[in-house]
Amino acid sequence: MKKKIGLIVNPIAGMGGLVGLKGTDGKEVLEKAKDLGAVPLAPARAVVALKEIAAIKDSVEIITYPHDMGEEEARASGLTPIVIGSIVRGMTSSADTKNAARDVLRSGVDLILFAGGDGTARDIYEVVGTRAPVLGIPAGVKIHSAVFAVNPRTAGSLAVMYLQDKVSTHDAEVMDIDEETFRKNIVSAKLYGYLRVPHERLMVQSAKIGGIQNDLEAIEAIAWDVIDNMRDDCLYIIGPGTTAKSIMKQLGLEYTLLGVDVIHQRKLIALDVNEAQLLKLIEDKKSRIVVTVIGGQGFIFGRGNQQLSSKVLRKVGKENIIVIATGQKIASLRGKPLLVDTDNSEVNEMLRGYIRVTTGYDKALIYKVA
Repeated sequence: MKKKIGLIVNPIAGMGGLVGLKGTDGKEVLEKAKDLGAVPLAPARAVVALKEIAAIKDSVEIITYPHDMGEEEARASGLTPIVIGSIVRGMTSSADTKNAARDVLRSGVDLILFAGGDGTARDIYEVVGTRAPVLGIPAGVKIHSAVFAVNPRTAGSLAVMYLQDKVSTHDAEVMDIDEETFRKNIVSAKLYGYLRVPHERLMVQSAKIGGIQNDLEAIEAIAWDVIDNMRDDCLYIIGPGTTAKSIMKQLGLEYTLLGVDVIHQRKLIALDVNEAQLLKLIEDKKSRIVVTVIGGQGFIFGRGNQQLSSKVLRKVGKENIIVIATGQKIASLRGKPLLVDTDNSEVNEMLRGYIRVTTGYDKALIYKVA
């Protein structure tokens, strides 16, 4: 008997990332993202996952919603989906995600595979709960939940493994933050519940672990190490997060805690930039990127810092990336590697291997990037 996969794609998920909007919750923000030139990312990421599933297409049925909520992505992957429900193309919303979850659940699916971010995970949790296994294809900006595979290709591979009874499920956290306060540099995360998720330790991301207060001294030491080694002929692109922004704080500069800022000769030259602005700034200048590790998850690119896109990373080069993290943050990974999830496989490959991680003043370690 064929296994059934319920496929749900949130086509607007992640659109705000490259243009620096830190999410796309709400009609107003979505329109602003479009005005800034944002394009859908979730459909392409869904296709990457589905191409892995196409290898077993004779033993699965794909049940999905019309157009870019799953039908088009399935067909682009060489699959022939069963299409249910109805939507208005270009005007999908949270209600459509919930309707899709409700309808595929009624179809008796063995697994619900969705492409989106934390908001999409919340919508599916509200409808599905623990009544069916669920796996997320990461496509959002802010991805704190532990219900996502580490990247789209891995999502497809893990789905295949689960459908072939090679892995079991466990309960994983559905987390989300308030985007309105997030844009004001305030992170307010909340646990909404748990979904049953196919689990293989290195294939599924962990929930994000927040900053640790007693790390403040270590964070300051890291900041001074970076500052004392700054070159006057380089731009320094400072990524999001408390650890990275401590550099700005020690220099007495204005900063956006959850955005990307740029300094030159220890002075601020650009605040809260998007991908397009970054590409223009670094066009003819030597540049370095300072980025921290997401605690518990290990991501250095592809989660909450999409402005540091594959185009930016290719231009800057691996040798000019400065990774910083406290010893406690590295310990929170429990031996798991650092992770990268950009939209370009060549750039992901470029970043593989080993990278130096600054953990204090004149202190560093070499850590694996998977």
